[in-house]
Amino acid sequence: MSTLQERLEQARSIKVNVNAPNRRSHEISQNTYFDEYATFKSKVHQELLNQMNFGKELEAGDKEAILQLIKTIVDNLGTDIARPVKNRLVNEIYDETIGFGPLETLLKDNDVSEIMVNGPSLVYVERRGRIELSSIQFRDNEQVLNVIDRIISPLGRRCDESNPMVDARLPDGSRVNAIIPPVALTGPTITIRKFSKTPLVISDLIKYNSLSFAMSAFLDACVKGKANMIIFGGTGSGKTTLLNTLSGFIPDNERIVTIEDAAELQLKQPHIVTLESRPANVEGKGEITIRDLVRNSLRMRPDRIVVGEVRSGEALDMLQAMNTGHDGSLTTAHANTTRDLLSRLETMVLMAGMGLPSHAIREQIASAFNIIVHQSRLRDGSRKIVSISEVLGMEGDTIVLQEIFYFKQEGFDGSGNIRGKFLATGIRPKVLERITAEGIAVNDSWFNAS
Repeated sequence: MSTLQERLEQARSIKVNVNAPNRRSHEISQNTYFDEYATFKSKVHQELLNQMNFGKELEAGDKEAILQLIKTIVDNLGTDIARPVKNRLVNEIYDETIGFGPLETLLKDNDVSEIMVNGPSLVYVERRGRIELSSIQFRDNEQVLNVIDRIISPLGRRCDESNPMVDARLPDGSRVNAIIPPVALTGPTITIRKFSKTPLVISDLIKYNSLSFAMSAFLDACVKGKANMIIFGGTGSGKTTLLNTLSGFIPDNERIVTIEDAAELQLKQPHIVTLESRPANVEGKGEITIRDLVRNSLRMRPDRIVVGEVRSGEALDMLQAMNTGHDGSLTTAHANTTRDLLSRLETMVLMAGMGLPSHAIREQIASAFNIIVHQSRLRDGSRKIVSISEVLGMEGDTIVLQEIFYFKQEGFDGSGNIRGKFLATGIRPKVLERITAEGIAVNDSWFNAS
């Protein structure tokens, strides 16, 4: 992990680009503010570094003491600066020294679920399902690069011209993707998917109208009854949030192995092993893929395997795990419809390079998964489970599905929000036989068609 002195040096090295293009009038005034106090802030950083080097015995984690030291230095050097401006400067200098610079304000905002930095001048956020332009700006590309480096350095990852894309996570578990020039033509780009410090539980999803009580009770029974499930949907549809919520139904006495690209699941059970993939090092060696971790997890005596997302050949290993006694496993995938998901799974298995015929792959899929959950982000920004289907098996070369629950859209209200209701199809799923065999109680009223 980077030392405090390294962070101070990074913060002090930030340069001001006075010729950066301004896209809106309020950006011009903000850039003027940055330019006006850049020299002063540089002096504060230098004095802070000097005092840390000479006699100030402060631990790297003593953030409160560092904040007080910054306040003292600002007061001493800025005798002609108004108090409100001083307070603002103290916060900015502190964020640049200890935190993630201008992003700190957005990271602390609980209403912000996603942060999108499109170069230094354009920072977008998602609030309550809607994307909007924020007033936050970086000084120049160099400051954005410093923030990227600060995020990935503790994880032992790198982002440079030879490796311009990187996935990482923040200390709170939020997922980060960064991509830099020359690949990103508009400047260094950061995308942060924030996660609530308090993980959502199923009652929260019901309150937010993401699913009905009957659907939640059925999914609860499926997890406890060791049905194999896959959650799919588009980008930003809430797949990982739902996966995390459903994983909370796994009993505490089971051994859970989670496998992710960037560890973000927040399970509370006591017996959890968290595995995270790793990119290759500078020499191109040492890469650990999701597929490697799935294969290794089978030798770890798991009761449950939870894979954050299947994207490639690991789908074959996941199917084999589900078909060889690892019941109750959970995963997610990207797809637009249930049929698209089945086609994507078939393609991902082919990417494993085993040369399996299509019919054999479909049989593997049909016997592996019991329940398919379609999570979607609707036009009004809301996230809902729009369909829950059961896999019945094969008829010829076709995987047979039956829908158990669905969301029926009924138009829009005066505020532009989607109106609708969750309905059962009236079909009693066959997976209930497996669930009741595990001693899990079910209620037939869940499936009554409205």
